[in-house]
Amino acid sequence: MTLNFIAGEMNFSNGRPAALSILLVFLTLISLAGQQRPSSEQGREAPPRQEQSQSSPGGETNVAAPVDPKTYKIGPEDVLLIRVWREPELSGAVAVRPDGMVTVPLVGDIQVNGLSPEGLGARLKDEFARFVNNPIVQVYVQSVRSKKYYVSGQIARTGEFPLIVPTTVLEALAKAGNFTDFANRKKIVVIRGDKRFIFNYNDVIKGKKTEQNIYLENGDFIIVP
Repeated sequence: MTLNFIAGEMNFSNGRPAALSILLVFLTLISLAGQQRPSSEQGREAPPRQEQSQSSPGGETNVAAPVDPKTYKIGPEDVLLIRVWREPELSGAVAVRPDGMVTVPLVGDIQVNGLSPEGLGARLKDEFARFVNNPIVQVYVQSVRSKKYYVSGQIARTGEFPLIVPTTVLEALAKAGNFTDFANRKKIVVIRGDKRFIFNYNDVIKGKKTEQNIYLENGDFIIVP
């Protein structure tokens, strides 16, 4: 339609050279071709990158837990996100069962207990390589549920807390909020199996008896009398 319009506007009887008219048509064709040519950047897939947020099976976005992918040990009840680049049917969130296993498409049941996210990613890469050409696999810990500690007694927040990163008794108490008016801050107890550790909050915050400010382990109970 553009060419017809141009041709209709051309007046060959007014003495314009025919070469000029041909040149105008040629330039118009070049302009139209440039508009229709796809950009060199279109259709180019970006390489995979480490993502800080992922979508859970319910569709809501959750920030990946701030664990070290090289050293964190996966355990039962943890929620993992497996991402295989350009293979959405192999990607998704999975919960680690009590037996330490997960079920992965094409692979089936696989033991993940005690593996790091990077270690599991390397293992899945080898497994998927039987079905996919050069798979790129990333594993995230979406929710830490296998490692936790508990706080009870005379403090604002009691109950179960995820042990995501190394946490001291003082840090755990700070997360649990303010003490109640009846709290005995000098005789806080950390229970670890059959062991008991005394934590004197008043001394520790003054820089005394700092050896009492131990790092918590999975399953520790902090009791504020």
